[in-house]
Amino acid sequence: MKSYIRLLITVIAALAALLVSSTVILNMSDKCDSGHPYRVEAERIARKIENNESYSIGDYTYITNVERISGNIETTNSDYLIKRINGGLYRFDYTYHHENKNELIIFCLCFGIMSLFVIGLMIYIYFGIIRPFEKLSDYPTELAKGNLTKPLKEQKSGYFGKFLWGLDLLREKLEKQRAEELELKKQNNTMVLALSHDIKTPLGVIELYAKALEKGLYKDEEKKKEISVNIHSKCEEIRRYVDDIAKTESEEFLSLDVNNSEFYLSGLIGNVRSFYSEKLKLLKTEFIIEEQPDCLICGDNERSLEVIQNIIENAVKYGDGKRIAISFSKDENCQLIHISNSGCTLSDSELPHIFDSFWRGSNTGSQSGSGLGLYICRTLMRKMEGDIYAGINNGEMTVTAVFSMA
Repeated sequence: MKSYIRLLITVIAALAALLVSSTVILNMSDKCDSGHPYRVEAERIARKIENNESYSIGDYTYITNVERISGNIETTNSDYLIKRINGGLYRFDYTYHHENKNELIIFCLCFGIMSLFVIGLMIYIYFGIIRPFEKLSDYPTELAKGNLTKPLKEQKSGYFGKFLWGLDLLREKLEKQRAEELELKKQNNTMVLALSHDIKTPLGVIELYAKALEKGLYKDEEKKKEISVNIHSKCEEIRRYVDDIAKTESEEFLSLDVNNSEFYLSGLIGNVRSFYSEKLKLLKTEFIIEEQPDCLICGDNERSLEVIQNIIENAVKYGDGKRIAISFSKDENCQLIHISNSGCTLSDSELPHIFDSFWRGSNTGSQSGSGLGLYICRTLMRKMEGDIYAGINNGEMTVTAVFSMA
């Protein structure tokens, strides 16, 4: 902000210096007698009078009258000149408008208006943009520090409306995620304590049976068989607890809420086109979107865009970068969106696992990733009452998102 104030002061000083210097130059030009054309005409007429030559006042632009006078006459009047010719005094009347003075007035007026406009614009930028933005500059730092409780104040300036709305939405989302994480941690701790208590019981029984068998307390084969069945039953009970833990963790490690409604297919594809056309052009990847009649589909518009983006990002990372295409088809009351990419090296045996969480195929190589992209896509599509599947044909991977039509 201080640098902008220094810039404003510098601009004002430069404008003032330019105005003063221009005014001085024009005034000096106005005072320069050699630039007055009526004196030139008076000198020409005076030479003709000295040489007794005839002349016509009509041939001159500025001299209006010449007459011989007697006595001494003051020459301070700006409408005539007095010259001594052949021992006599002659009066030269003239008309002359000081053009430089008019130009000076016009220049000063125009320059003043322009200067006021520039200064006013810079002051408006300061109070309307720079100063409000300065108040927001610490907000991202506060978010990074975890200060999520302070909402953003509305600004009178309309330049930051969407920016403020996005920051406040980010703050609310981070605050919500923090609350969900704390609640999830609390639930996990409670669940771990409960399960540890529940698992102790079958483990204690198994331990007693093991010690009894170790000491040879049971001689009867039927009794040993019964103990074996009981141990197996307790092991199954422990396995169920472990499966419940795994299932709970797989369902709760991601928060994937959807708000199902109806939206147009053209709006979804339009967002995809605007987001990826320039990016894929820079990557020199051919990007083809097939023409498709518009229709209403069901789901969450933002989550649907997230699904398509995840699929395309996988196509960029794991394809050969030559071609990505989006095509469409219909099946009964469903709208299908097919995203294909060339250069698929995934084996057919790995295809059934690509939608599993934390699974990464043999074609990932050195590419970074968590193995959650397509898992998230499948979870979101099923929550939107749709589905997703994939296929490989002649080295081309095609992932299909299935949406219900409204």
